[in-house]
Amino acid sequence: MANDTESAISALLAWFAQHQRRLPWRDNPTPYAVLVSELMLQQTRVDTVIDYFQRWLARWPTVADLAAASQADVLAMWTGLGYYNRARNLHAAAQAVMARHAGVLPADDAALRALPGLGPYTVGAVRSIAFGQPAALVDGNVARVLARWTAFAGDPSQPKGRDHIWRVAEDWLQQPVARAQPGAWNQALMELGATVCTPRAPDCLLCPVATHCQARAQGLTQAIPPVRQKATAQLVRAAYAVIVGTPLQGPGVADSAPRVLLARRPEDVRWAGLWEPPGVEGADCLDVLNARLRAAGLTPEPPLGPIVHILTHRRYEVLAVPVHCALETLPDLAAFGYPALRVQALPDALGKESGLSRLAQKLLELVV
Repeated sequence: MANDTESAISALLAWFAQHQRRLPWRDNPTPYAVLVSELMLQQTRVDTVIDYFQRWLARWPTVADLAAASQADVLAMWTGLGYYNRARNLHAAAQAVMARHAGVLPADDAALRALPGLGPYTVGAVRSIAFGQPAALVDGNVARVLARWTAFAGDPSQPKGRDHIWRVAEDWLQQPVARAQPGAWNQALMELGATVCTPRAPDCLLCPVATHCQARAQGLTQAIPPVRQKATAQLVRAAYAVIVGTPLQGPGVADSAPRVLLARRPEDVRWAGLWEPPGVEGADCLDVLNARLRAAGLTPEPPLGPIVHILTHRRYEVLAVPVHCALETLPDLAAFGYPALRVQALPDALGKESGLSRLAQKLLELVV
């Protein structure tokens, strides 16, 4: 590549050294910390991840600590981050590192790719940031920066465009100035995309490589990359029973908070292993739910809602059905098909480590 490319890379690295955000995973980028942060950051905002990352490392500071944890505790710590398969994969990866690599996260490309949940991006991040190896990576921010930088008119989200951008990333990493600092280079690309070269309103006046950007030179920054058409979200109707028990009373009772009945989702469904009010999905969900509640000797009240809850490919419209009872014993809810039930104090169920999905917590907040 021409010297102009080396000059641009040097300019971006200098900008990153001066303007990078102070983030906890950058203070001590151990391989384990990098792995945890990268899996948390996928499809989640940086400011949201900071608290989760710090609490996670405080509870499980090493791979061995995480591997020894129960999946229930791991999911509970992940409460509210969404995309819970990331938590399961992180847990499984830690266990695989203990079993295959004596508790030491490997630096080898093939060994990292063999760990559960680690794709090319995550492997590139761990190798470059944690081990200083010249490994490329491409996420949404990097793809947008490189597409604009080179005026690539294709769609980086499609296979051909994705392959092209990966080749660009790998080629640019071969430049000596980038190859000497692969972790800083990759993070600089991501930082530029996250803070300056943003999707809708890139701040070209603040961009350290604006004079090298071909899209800017051609007046194409708004057209590159092309705006993706969002797929129509599947509508899912559901009704959940928020079964609230009267507070515990009597001598020696310290907790007088309302209690709620929760059910653990099966392992082969969405939100596997998380806790929620017992519910039913489908067009006739409310009728089915009320029938099951009455069969269990419970009296459903008029529904509240609906709550609209948006996932990547699904739009949930959910009703909350209040039920008030003593909860001295667990009702027979076998018809719902949940593997386990529990009664929990409401403040704990709404806490950061409850193991409930955000939708489940919204239902509790609506009723109680």
